[in-house]
Amino acid sequence: MTTPRLHRTAPTSWSPSCSDSRFIMGMLLLLVYAGQIPSASAQNKPDKHKTPYALIFGTVWGPDNRPLYAVKVKIRRADQKKAKWELYSNHTGEFAQRLPAGPADYVVWADLKGYKSSDGRQLQPGDEVKVHIDNDERADIGLHLK
Repeated sequence: MTTPRLHRTAPTSWSPSCSDSRFIMGMLLLLVYAGQIPSASAQNKPDKHKTPYALIFGTVWGPDNRPLYAVKVKIRRADQKKAKWELYSNHTGEFAQRLPAGPADYVVWADLKGYKSSDGRQLQPGDEVKVHIDNDERADIGLHLK
């Protein structure tokens, strides 16, 4: 007894009807224009990425004029006593802090409490750096330790 062989037939071609074409065009138009129409909730919320800001960008330098990693940097307004911002220098000794835009004076310094240098030497803090900001601008500074 032999088993019958199944013949494979080529798939039939599909041809869209008029209603299918309209549906596909309608979906494409919806996808294209959906991204261009802002929603009502997006119009009511202020975009925090568009608010102006100033930036203090700096580098912490060691006594050998090499950048230092993981140094705590503190920033305060010149008319205040306590630091309002604290951050650490990265692997290239750099740090950056956003500040409110507008005229203000700031004081930036390195806090070395608990800091251990890679070679075991005790470092001394350098002078505080005074920074004046007029508006939404960037100020570049260097903190030099002794």
